[in-house]
Amino acid sequence: MKRLGLALVAVFLAATACQKQAEHLYTIAVFQIIDAPTLNEARRGFLQALADNGLHDSVNVRLTFRNAEGDVVEAQRMAREFAARQTDLIVALSTQCLQAALMAAPKSKILFASVANPQLLGVGRTSGNHLPNVTGVASTGPIKQILAFIQEVLPRTKRVGTLWTPSELNSEFYLQLARDAAEELGLEIVAVPVANVNEVLFSAQMLLSKNIDVLFPISDNTINASFESIGRLAEDNGIPLFGGSPLFTRLGACAAMGWDFYEMGYEAGKMAVRIMNGENPSQIPIQTMSKVRLHLNLAAAKKQGVEFSPEILGRADDIISLERGAGEGVMGK
Repeated sequence: MKRLGLALVAVFLAATACQKQAEHLYTIAVFQIIDAPTLNEARRGFLQALADNGLHDSVNVRLTFRNAEGDVVEAQRMAREFAARQTDLIVALSTQCLQAALMAAPKSKILFASVANPQLLGVGRTSGNHLPNVTGVASTGPIKQILAFIQEVLPRTKRVGTLWTPSELNSEFYLQLARDAAEELGLEIVAVPVANVNEVLFSAQMLLSKNIDVLFPISDNTINASFESIGRLAEDNGIPLFGGSPLFTRLGACAAMGWDFYEMGYEAGKMAVRIMNGENPSQIPIQTMSKVRLHLNLAAAKKQGVEFSPEILGRADDIISLERGAGEGVMGK
């Protein structure tokens, strides 16, 4: 009987210890502004980095996920919720979410990814000189390189049609980069604004009426969330569509160039592990991506009247073949 009593006490103490451990798990809140493919890939890469470092939800870390569904006010509410809960680390995927986190939780540890220009939000002047509680991975796209690539593929291009979202600081920033680069390259940017995700297709249709040579939408969260509809429009009208993220060849672009957002999220995940292990965000420089990926979709290119030279085909990191449509199998190199 005595042994039974001791065993029950041991079980009780073990259960109590496990409960206390669960209550004190390191908490990470991840939120994104909208269900966009780029942000989804960044989130997927982030989670994989945690898993590769032995971190799993409800086991040795507690993860919370939120999606503002395109509502900036909701993103701000989420950030306030994370601050009120004294979340150990807030992970902001998008410029809008980072802005919300900075306003609602100015003293919390904040990690970001998929933010075009964190300097616009006052995060810091350089990669090493930034707010002591904030770090992450910037996603400034290679806009001039993409426009030069469009010229290489289609030398007769003069008017490049683009969509952009005035309510997104990152979109305005990219539009200015595109205009500056176009001026250097002898191109003209024809821009049509988008109010919200429901108006992307309508704005794209308006853009087609402006005698443009190619479509190259600004890579912002509103437009990225509806890129597939732009792909169908390009196919129906036989106009070349280029994207600012490699994954857009799966959504109808004949070619896309830029960062791998999965890799971006993975880098942010590795930074989160460092912070969890006690490293101060102030000592972790803001990172930028370096490997520009080029993806081609030969099926979309054929429908859009585009042919790629053998040299361009040889440079591609991924090619969707003629036999398969967008979103199907990819032939990797």
